[in-house]
Amino acid sequence: MGVDLFAGLANTTLPRLDRAPKILVFDSGLGGLTVLSELTSALASADYVYAADDAAFPYGGLTDEALVSRVLAVIGRLIERERPDLVVVACNTASTLALPALRARFDLPFVGTVPAIKPAVAATRSGLVTVLATPGTVRREHTRTMIDAFAGGAQVTLVGAPNLAAFAEAELRGAPVAEATLAAEIAPCFVEAGGRRTDTVALACTHFPLLTRRFERLAPWPVEWIDPAPAVAKRAVALVGQSPDTRAGAPMRCLFTSDHPLPAPLAAALEARGLKTIERERLPLN
Repeated sequence: MGVDLFAGLANTTLPRLDRAPKILVFDSGLGGLTVLSELTSALASADYVYAADDAAFPYGGLTDEALVSRVLAVIGRLIERERPDLVVVACNTASTLALPALRARFDLPFVGTVPAIKPAVAATRSGLVTVLATPGTVRREHTRTMIDAFAGGAQVTLVGAPNLAAFAEAELRGAPVAEATLAAEIAPCFVEAGGRRTDTVALACTHFPLLTRRFERLAPWPVEWIDPAPAVAKRAVALVGQSPDTRAGAPMRCLFTSDHPLPAPLAAALEARGLKTIERERLPLN
């Protein structure tokens, strides 16, 4: 049985709109900014709202049942508030668990995020590929099913990095972790076998590309880091179609679910990405 690379993508397109589409981009934290960047590059005319469920970050600390319940509740509130035309779930963990329930409950198209295993396998020359993910994504059957479907003759190493998402958040907040700490976290990605070396690493968490420049400096040898965001944006644009208005959309807004303070470096990083308006939809984790 084949595996849809974008399982969770609604098999429908939006009705033709006489206005710019409104797109809600959702993540547990700030990793989805990597997807938002690709979306705005591909479809500048849409109106974007970025929502970070930071009250529940990181999602890896929740049971599967609690995570699905949380995502349904938060996205339900956001849909009621924002009335989007399309929701992009820019989180691997939420996508692998909650997309079927979201599609069943809400009459909206959803685009999910999946590990970029297929393009990583296509890019490898050595035949040694690593999937760098959160521990939750590593243990999910969906991830292993994708490896079985797309690995072909490649040898795929799964690496569950428990701290990288938090490290990426700290980076944006102006508190980057030490080089040695980051290097230790990614060290298992690099495999040598039979005179061959890992040459592609699929980043299976949207937070991880926030650290790619540091990964490149710390890697023991050059590899290609495969970011899932461009493929997610491509699917979203295909679903939305082109807006009749080619001008830039409304100013983007960033919405948080907690009252956590916004440090100056993070405010500056958000503004640099076009997110100048910060709002709160308080949804404490029960």
